[in-house]
Amino acid sequence: MDLLENLEWRYAAKAMNGNKIPQEKIDKILEAIRLAPTSSGLQPFEVFVITNDSVKQKIKAVAWDQQVVTQCSHLLVFTAWDTYTEDRINYMFDLTNEKRGFENEGWENYRQQLLNSYPQKSDEENLNHAARQAYIAFAHAIMAAANEKVDATPMEGFDPNAVDEILGLPSKGLKSCVLLPLGYRDVSEDWLVNLEKVRKPMDKMVTIIS
Repeated sequence: MDLLENLEWRYAAKAMNGNKIPQEKIDKILEAIRLAPTSSGLQPFEVFVITNDSVKQKIKAVAWDQQVVTQCSHLLVFTAWDTYTEDRINYMFDLTNEKRGFENEGWENYRQQLLNSYPQKSDEENLNHAARQAYIAFAHAIMAAANEKVDATPMEGFDPNAVDEILGLPSKGLKSCVLLPLGYRDVSEDWLVNLEKVRKPMDKMVTIIS
């Protein structure tokens, strides 16, 4: 099946059957996340992959008691940097130089430009920017899951502060921004499974300027 067919197949499963996803499929989804583009290539986010039932139960309790949190095979928690720091910026620039095997004057000038910009902004502004980058990777995860015929249920309905505490994120300089349970739909229990996918028509979505 091609990409569009896979995206037509996918939906936000409301019930999952608890069956485990093969590790090779999880690895492909995580690699798609890692390959996602981000502003200045900084990748200002981290993803937590949760299979521990006890941790899932704790998160379910602060996620409007949504059953897919505990029914899923793997629960992904996308977290964003709580702010941009010199160390975080320098790490990615140094990594780039190491991987490419050379330093470039223009690249180093760009490093300094970011160092003179992001750390001087408010934590709130930086967090909002980092979270937007996490959502780009989040979209990659959803598409990669569809490509692997794995159900993925986007979830913003949870208490971020509570999830932060459960996962010990404050000490890591991270804040949770979105959840993504991965698993397989329970066709006998999911009220949404047989309903038609509804999206706006193309002419209501896209404006062509030529």
